[in-house]
Amino acid sequence: MKNKILFLLSIVTLSVSAQFTQKPLPYSYAALEPVIDAQTMEIHYSKHHAAYVKNLNAAIVGTEAEKMSLKEIFASMSKFSPAVRNNAGGHFNHELFWSILTPEKNTKPSAELEKAIIETFGSLEALKEKINAAATSRFGSGWAWLSVDSNKKLVISSTANQDNPLMDVAESKGTPILGIDVWEHAYYLKYQNKRADYLTSIWNVINWNEVSANYKAATKGKFDDWPALKDFHKVMSQTFHPSEEGDLKPIKARSAEMVAKADALAKSIIPTEFNKKEVVAAVQQLKADSKKLDKLVKSKKSDKEITEALAKLHDVFHEIIGLCTNEEHH
Repeated sequence: MKNKILFLLSIVTLSVSAQFTQKPLPYSYAALEPVIDAQTMEIHYSKHHAAYVKNLNAAIVGTEAEKMSLKEIFASMSKFSPAVRNNAGGHFNHELFWSILTPEKNTKPSAELEKAIIETFGSLEALKEKINAAATSRFGSGWAWLSVDSNKKLVISSTANQDNPLMDVAESKGTPILGIDVWEHAYYLKYQNKRADYLTSIWNVINWNEVSANYKAATKGKFDDWPALKDFHKVMSQTFHPSEEGDLKPIKARSAEMVAKADALAKSIIPTEFNKKEVVAAVQQLKADSKKLDKLVKSKKSDKEITEALAKLHDVFHEIIGLCTNEEHH
């Protein structure tokens, strides 16, 4: 009886700690045939990708990554274990991969993306050739990427294993808008060792509508239309990160400024794309918590109390970021 109770408790604990989940495939396993066969799709999605999600949730237990989004994890990837790195990458990379494939025929890049492709690579065919070259030359398992770099320019790169351009360990950094899986499990049942044939065929099922949407999101800049949020973030970044190292001088000197920025944010016009009741509520919470933090500072409360209040404020700020970007949070 005791063992049964412990077993049930372990199941409950696992379900509570599970942070990340697979999205359903947007098409059937057989939808991409003959380019990708149904058996490969089923094994790839239900076995390989599912394992990355399961192992990621296990790897982050008891770490700070439990409360972070995938993109936040990637931004400080070098701090985490190989298990977090491999499985977080495996989860994100596959979610992107499924989304940029489609059974729909003859999708095309948007006018904006096509213009950028021509300006950067000369033509769409030249782009395909360069991505295929990056994928073919990747020794062993890995990915080929089309990304938008910090200058909002298109770049092609490849990474080993389950790394991606969002990681702080990546040689070529950027926001990936298209990724092609060149692990053998992605193509071996149909193409065997003929990776080049797989790469030639896969362009027939690329969802250019989705890639174009990714390009638009990556080049727009998340909060260009909400300067008040960017202003608050600047103060938050310049005070919170020093506190992680035990330095509370910045927040003690700027707590009133934090209140002013939070108040300005609460009074600002929320861009339509972010304007939902959860965001409004979180902004009001941010304003209230900023005032509480300022009161603690002015009352010369203990460093522990100030640190905890600042950490709580930081969590609320990232809740807003998550609500505005649909990032996955606990």
